[in-house]
Amino acid sequence: MDSASTYTPAIKSFLQTNERSMLKFLEELVVIQSGSHHKKGVDTVLQHIQGSFAGMDVSTQIIEQAMLGNHLVVRSNCPPKASEQILVVGHMDTVFPVDTNFNWYKADDDKCYGPGVVDMKGGLVVGIFALKALQEIGLLQEIPLAFFFNSDEEIGSRSSLDVIQDEANQSSVAFVLECGGLNGEVVTGRKGNLMTELHVEGKAGHAAFAHQGKSSAILEMAHKIIHFESLNDAKNGITVNVGKVEGGIGPNTVPEFCTAQLDFRYVNPEDIKQLETKIMDITAATAVKGTRSSIDFISGRPPMQQTPPNRHLYTIAETAAKQLDIPIKEQFRFGGSDANFIADLGIPVLDGLGPIGAKDHSDEEYMVKESLLQRAMLFTCTLLASWEDHASGQ
Repeated sequence: MDSASTYTPAIKSFLQTNERSMLKFLEELVVIQSGSHHKKGVDTVLQHIQGSFAGMDVSTQIIEQAMLGNHLVVRSNCPPKASEQILVVGHMDTVFPVDTNFNWYKADDDKCYGPGVVDMKGGLVVGIFALKALQEIGLLQEIPLAFFFNSDEEIGSRSSLDVIQDEANQSSVAFVLECGGLNGEVVTGRKGNLMTELHVEGKAGHAAFAHQGKSSAILEMAHKIIHFESLNDAKNGITVNVGKVEGGIGPNTVPEFCTAQLDFRYVNPEDIKQLETKIMDITAATAVKGTRSSIDFISGRPPMQQTPPNRHLYTIAETAAKQLDIPIKEQFRFGGSDANFIADLGIPVLDGLGPIGAKDHSDEEYMVKESLLQRAMLFTCTLLASWEDHASGQ
């Protein structure tokens, strides 16, 4: 194979010619409502994606799921040697429920708007058209690639984790196509996170007699919320947020039950054990007589540390960006992604290679329009250069 940079003009030409097709395909994906728990919608996105690979030098495999959307694996027709494939990961689900009013797509001269437009259907389009570009220049069948389309990333990747890590263990490097930052950032590190649900049980009663002493589940929860929020530690990169609280049946009753959902984030792997100990201590302590508490650990991701191999991948992307005259910056991002699971295995991974945008997880989510083409060019060239880098090191 010639030097990766020699293919840059052909890659640019193909993707520039197909920019309208990329935007059209993005719109088609965005208007399909694919919240994590809406299996029919996620499966419809999968079928649309699978159809986009028709006639290409790839094979496709659907991994059936009973309750959640199915997963899709797309492989180039180039059998990899042990631990040689390049892994690409993106998710098809969004955070928006099936009955959301944010169920439309629109675009103006500068931006595109819609549910999942950058988180991360735009990233899927970038990855799909990168493979199309490699097909166009005759290299797709020479590079062992696996592109995994995940159906449940927004709820912790619980049904896809094993597949992701199995594919990662067969890979030399990996790329995740979450959105890029507004200043051209790509991600070499991320915080770890832990999501929990706290349950408090008290004793029901009439509010008229509450002065006699009440075993209020909400009152006990209030004490615990203050204790949990006190664990925030900016100096050490630990953040705690109580994001949702539910309890009681009305103002004239003493609440018997209360639940809260909590999010914990941390930088250093060793912090999690100490954090878990503090969580259990706060849960076990009782401020309101007659109440008791328990906590469920729902999901979590280990931290993605900014390792030298991750930063080496960044330098490859940075070189490609300079050749393309595209802005790029390195970033440590506070949110988690499937890259965390890959990094935990010691596999070099670069994230945030999707298009640029902001306000994801809200009804103001948008993508910077020109970045779809820019990031497709950047990712294609980075992918090709990373394969050349790996092959030259053998």
